[in-house]
Amino acid sequence: MRILSIASCLAGAVLFATASLAVALAEDNEAGVPLTPKEAVGAWTVSSGGQDLCVLTLGAAHTVKAASSCGDALPGAPTAWQPTSDGMQLMSGGQQLLAFHRWSNSLFVSHRASGVDIQLRRNY
Repeated sequence: MRILSIASCLAGAVLFATASLAVALAEDNEAGVPLTPKEAVGAWTVSSGGQDLCVLTLGAAHTVKAASSCGDALPGAPTAWQPTSDGMQLMSGGQQLLAFHRWSNSLFVSHRASGVDIQLRRNY
């Protein structure tokens, strides 16, 4: 009887883990997809090397407001954003500053030649 109880608990745990994984995968289905204005609206943290560097606020009209602390974190002062085929890019004066590839619903990554990536992560 005890073995049956243990087996039942293990089966339940496996079913729960499988269901949790399926829900997580269903919620995180945006890798490699362009950012839409509806998804963009809000605060995003710029980080690199495991350190949060600054916060950008993206607007539905493709606007960007950068905190003053972003000056050293980015290769320029972004004023706009645009969707790309697999993510988004930050712009200034019509010129691309930094392109990000979409890794998930809330994470974009820019691979740098230096080997230190810059991440853009949605604030919740």
